[in-house]
Amino acid sequence: MRTRLRQVALIYDARSAYDLKVMSGVAAFVQQSLKWNIYIEENVLKDQRLPDLHSWKGDGVIADFDHPHVASAIVRSKLPAVGFGSGYGWYAPALSIPYFYTNNHAISVLAADHLIERGFRHFAYCGYPRGPVNGWSAEREEAFQQHLAVRHLQCHVYRGRHQSSQQWVQVQHSLGAWLKSLPKPVGLMAANDSRGRQVLEACRTHGLRVPQDVAVVGVDNDELLCRLSSPLLSSVEQGARRLGFEAAALLDQIMERRRGGKPRDRRFVIDPIEVVTRSSTEVLATDDPKVVEAVAFIAQHFSRGMKVADIVKAVGVSRSSLERRFKDALGCTVRAGVRRFQLDRARRLISDTDMPLKQVAAETGFPSVQHMTTLFGRAFGQSPARYRASTAGRYS
Repeated sequence: MRTRLRQVALIYDARSAYDLKVMSGVAAFVQQSLKWNIYIEENVLKDQRLPDLHSWKGDGVIADFDHPHVASAIVRSKLPAVGFGSGYGWYAPALSIPYFYTNNHAISVLAADHLIERGFRHFAYCGYPRGPVNGWSAEREEAFQQHLAVRHLQCHVYRGRHQSSQQWVQVQHSLGAWLKSLPKPVGLMAANDSRGRQVLEACRTHGLRVPQDVAVVGVDNDELLCRLSSPLLSSVEQGARRLGFEAAALLDQIMERRRGGKPRDRRFVIDPIEVVTRSSTEVLATDDPKVVEAVAFIAQHFSRGMKVADIVKAVGVSRSSLERRFKDALGCTVRAGVRRFQLDRARRLISDTDMPLKQVAAETGFPSVQHMTTLFGRAFGQSPARYRASTAGRYS
């Protein structure tokens, strides 16, 4: 007996890079399962206009709930549904509809650690004025500040008074004045890539060098926006594709149970994947020449399984002196610095290639796959195999 195709509506904002990545995850599930017939209201791509959910004889809905009319309309329809969004907007936690959103705390920790590892001791966060739909910006701001505070590091904050980039002249003036007032060099987290691009433009206008004076990391990893920025913008990849895939898989399970079936869990937090490093943070914020020399040596030779003694010999200072300088400049030991290079390279090879894990371990200086797996799990919270599955293949 031929299985009936299920009719599923997708409601999202095609102007949003985040939504498009979520939909690419949904698309990966659709191509894998081959059980859905997708319905997209053409005008939804422009203004989130909803289809007539009462007259449409569909089986389920996946929708962005960051719009005032979407959540209420879907609740009234009583169709099986899964929502996604920022965790704010018009989503009501009391709803029985399952909801997916990203881990803003983990996003900020990734961004902060990325800047700390580059030797910054002055930090800033550039967000948005508080409002009903951008609580995510305030949440990232708070998490960024808290993570730095644990290390006794302070953070300067800019929110501004203008919500829209259409008021760019005013934004550029106030943002530029704030950037010039910051202690230098400063590592800055922008609430998202749009804000990050504005920071980069303000730096250019006001004669601030990026990344030497101001290093900038955004959020969303919007490939087009990051590459339209000058210099290229580093950004946190949120895991939106994974979110879309898992949201689609959950809706499929709900529809299998027929209309009215409800999963036990209702809120699902998706962790970010990594910081995609580009020119805006490719800098070592220290004026200690021996630390700079040591880091350059590590970058060139870490895949050979070097020892700290090798680095000490290459730099020409005592081990105790180099350890002290590393701690002062980068907040870590020399061995930890080597591990960062190894793990970062391993993560790249695992996510971007099909290289066997045994070869990845050899290429990155680990004595065995088991040793690499143990350290990788401690650093990133999951095994190399699971990380590869979450960043490639089924989510791409």
